Amino acid sequence: MDCEPGASAVTKLNAFDLNLLLVFDAMLRERSVTKAASDLGLSQPAMSHALNRLRLGLSDRLFVRSPEGMMPTPRAEQLSEPIRRALMDLQRTLEPEDFVPATADRRFTVAVNNGAAIVLIDRISCDCRSLAPTVRLAIRPSGVLDVPAMLDRGELDAAIVGQPPPGARFSTRVLVEDQFVVVMRRGHPLAEGSFDARALAAVPHFVVSSNDHDFSFVDREFRARGLTRTVALEAPFLSAAPLLTQTDMVAIMERRVAEAFRRAHPVELAPLPFPSATPMSVMVWHCRFDDHPAHRWLRKRIVAAAANL
Repeated sequence: MDCEPGASAVTKLNAFDLNLLLVFDAMLRERSVTKAASDLGLSQPAMSHALNRLRLGLSDRLFVRSPEGMMPTPRAEQLSEPIRRALMDLQRTLEPEDFVPATADRRFTVAVNNGAAIVLIDRISCDCRSLAPTVRLAIRPSGVLDVPAMLDRGELDAAIVGQPPPGARFSTRVLVEDQFVVVMRRGHPLAEGSFDARALAAVPHFVVSSNDHDFSFVDREFRARGLTRTVALEAPFLSAAPLLTQTDMVAIMERRVAEAFRRAHPVELAPLPFPSATPMSVMVWHCRFDDHPAHRWLRKRIVAAAANL
């Protein structure tokens, strides 16, 4: 009698196509049959057929259509973590002990902040393509993601952020230390010479909404002098070029980002009229991948790209 539940479980597992777990995981990530099919290299009809088999095997609809895409049911949410962990464990088990870049067929997903997107990604991508032509990089914007949760779930291999998430389960490496500067259009009144904090507070400021650096020091410096700045607009980084080049707004950015911005747009840079904080770009990853060969290779490529800035 004691053996019957185990035997029943084995029978059910033997009857279940484990490849369907990949279908489940892709649907969780993409929330779209079309995108999940593309991710798995399947046609859309084949993906739909596999999803129907998955629903039948697990006796649940699993994903239901909504304005936001194919949303998981409560049962799918319950299964998501165990299935994701099982797939990650299986992938790590099946991977060779050594990572051979020249022949590796692998995808890395990295979240990056604005600064890394501007000054690091081209270097990282070129380096990876030259050393590992069949390795694929998927870059995601960190400012709109729940980075800690995605690192926990294995949806991100690494992230480059301004402020690493807390928690002993995450490993970190400082890539870049920088300073802040003032960015303004050519011919801006402040560009005529040096300026003090009062003059800087008197002009309208543009603030990048998705920036993950701590800019609180700016307002502290103004308050210490009895000043208040006016934030005229808060918007994504992509809006910065037309707004800064065509108005009298100024922005405070990391120096390396500002220099890249100046190479592409008619702007000028100036030092802050008070001490700058030290913005950092920090690479963070889940500590379970500390000794993973493929992850170590990726981290070395990111560190090398940052070292050459």
